[in-house]
Amino acid sequence: MTAPNLADSDRAQLVHLAMKTIARTGEATTRAALAKEARMPRARIDTIFATDDALFDAILEEWYAPDIAIMEEVIASDLPIRRKFYEFFARRFLREQERYRKDPATFAVYCEIGTDKFENVRGYIDLADHYLSELIAQAQEEGYFAGLGINQALSLINQMVACYILPQMLLMLDEDKLSAGKLATIIDTLFDGLSGKQRGAAPVAGLRIA
Repeated sequence: MTAPNLADSDRAQLVHLAMKTIARTGEATTRAALAKEARMPRARIDTIFATDDALFDAILEEWYAPDIAIMEEVIASDLPIRRKFYEFFARRFLREQERYRKDPATFAVYCEIGTDKFENVRGYIDLADHYLSELIAQAQEEGYFAGLGINQALSLINQMVACYILPQMLLMLDEDKLSAGKLATIIDTLFDGLSGKQRGAAPVAGLRIA
């Protein structure tokens, strides 16, 4: 049996403590504040988290770990492609909705911190886009999204489901505005109609009134 890694154990405990501190104080935490909360020497904290950004990245890793697990599970599943798309978005949306309902104030704090530190968050957005691109490629093999490149389809789909993938939308819209049922309708709609074919909506030379 492999002996437990004490450094990893300390790191996990400190990340959880940092997240509790954020929930209590309503603001991002630092290594100095964490050392005080943990009653540990600052030098020990600095050994585990070299910078305040490293601490925040560890918190992000914990925050997004369940979402990554959801996406990987859906990608690896043998569900029909339309159902895969729904599960890919719906499972994460329902999880975020549950987290929001449990503690709206803390959820709002994380949204604010994520906006302030967007460059740290960007990698997780890019990872979600990578997994979605895999699903788009699978769908195109079955004849969906004809006439669209993967990047073009990716951009369009993200715009169509933006309300379900942007956590800030849970703060902006009433509870009844977003639902898994509405998301299912959106997914069915994009599978039934999303393509590169022009069907009359695109302007020939700018906007015009008939």
